[in-house]
Amino acid sequence: MAGIGHNNGPTMEAGASWRKHAWGKARAGLLPVLPIEVVRLRVRRAAELGLDYRTYASIRAASGHDVIAFLFSTNALRLLPPHPALPHDRRAALSALNAVGRAALVRVPMDPARVLALAGGLIDSAHQAPRPFAGWAEARRQILAALPC
Repeated sequence: MAGIGHNNGPTMEAGASWRKHAWGKARAGLLPVLPIEVVRLRVRRAAELGLDYRTYASIRAASGHDVIAFLFSTNALRLLPPHPALPHDRRAALSALNAVGRAALVRVPMDPARVLALAGGLIDSAHQAPRPFAGWAEARRQILAALPC
């Protein structure tokens, strides 16, 4: 007798190649075929956002929506105490983002108003980040409050 987790291998019934063919056709039929114009628009949008097309397409496929904003942490922006300043590479990356919102989550001891001032207009909004080890409900509430939609 086989041990736990053993499923006795592939079926030995006739028609395995037909079932494989049928499943392959069914899966291919589920995937949409986009017109070339739509693909070109999405490639252009990915470039506007500074993303490669594969990443952009996976975000669209997972969410069903376009990217409307980027949410940055003060760590990602390198706005770290005791002397926070927006580095040139982060400033350039924020400047390159077109037609998309830019929001920041600010960790204590930093203040959202100070982050907006340090960013010099490159961040649209700043909000207090959830406290460390906050519950899921609290973290969700604060992150959703930071989103522009």
